[in-house]
Amino acid sequence: MLYLVSVSLLWAFSFGLIKGKLAGLDSAFISVARLGLALLVFLPFLRFKGLTWRLAGALAGLGAVQFGLMYLAYNESFRHLQAHEVALFTLTTPVFVTLLADALDRTFRTRALAAALLAVGGTAVIVFQGQPLQPTLLGLGLVQLSNLAFAIGQVGYKRLRAQHPALRDRDIFGLLYAGAFLICVAALVARGDQTITLTGTHLIVLAYLGILASGVGFFLWNIGVTKVGSGALAVMNNAKIPLAVACSLLFFGEHTDVPRLAISFVLLGTAVWFAEKR
Repeated sequence: MLYLVSVSLLWAFSFGLIKGKLAGLDSAFISVARLGLALLVFLPFLRFKGLTWRLAGALAGLGAVQFGLMYLAYNESFRHLQAHEVALFTLTTPVFVTLLADALDRTFRTRALAAALLAVGGTAVIVFQGQPLQPTLLGLGLVQLSNLAFAIGQVGYKRLRAQHPALRDRDIFGLLYAGAFLICVAALVARGDQTITLTGTHLIVLAYLGILASGVGFFLWNIGVTKVGSGALAVMNNAKIPLAVACSLLFFGEHTDVPRLAISFVLLGTAVWFAEKR
């Protein structure tokens, strides 16, 4: 759980940087830059000992879905939705995580699903504050595709590591970033020639996001994925949202409804307790 909480704080701080410092940059380019830097960080640790081609391909495929497809769909959704609509529609990830885990285990955990729904409600309290909603069907679909991709990657990695306990996360994680990087490069190339101008601030923020938020963040998150139950994992997928609001309040001078924020934290904490309660 400590891994998931720590990464949630890391990602929460990142939202303000993306919104304030990278506005105007192509979304596919941002994805390529972040995942390319993450890949460079983990390439020196990559070891193929004990890996079959099939297993290596499965790891790269998981990364392509969890990080690459997730980023592409999420960033593209901003072209079709308002920012508050994107934030609201990302809340369904805990439900996807729970249902996917149950489907693969051929069971139905009522407590885990209830905790996931409580997490959705807990984050909706702070995200939805009466703003008008006029979503497009394409925008809504893109956000749900992003949520589903991230959920598939988490559940898949958790099961794969359980089946191959001798593997070390740092030895194989470069393969996940390689798969994600390649799919984002393909998307960027498909968009055709573009002129991208980078400032010093852009480079610093991209370095932080690529090396820390994406590189170290996704790595620690997936380690945390292997150490908790599916119910707690589902709930923690939404923890970054109220934490992001708190960071925006404390570090970026933005205003928020503090009572709503407090309620959100209480509901999320209750959801974690309920998911883990035996």
